[in-house]
Amino acid sequence: MPDIEAHITGTVWKIECEVGDTVEEGDTVVILESMKMEMPVEAEDAGRVKEILCEEGQAVNEGDTLVVLE
Repeated sequence: MPDIEAHITGTVWKIECEVGDTVEEGDTVVILESMKMEMPVEAEDAGRVKEILCEEGQAVNEGDTLVVLE
């Protein structure tokens, strides 16, 4: 089960997917805000969104799982 993790510490600015969505490799699933910059988090594998483990406005650390694919 591929997990999509935060690559930086920051705040979840926008969630770009919903449970059940199909994503392709390279699709943006979450946008993080860090140091007043928006950083897209992209899927590294294709799959279907099984779970979203974050919410907009939530602080996350590097390595935290944001989205689970199946």
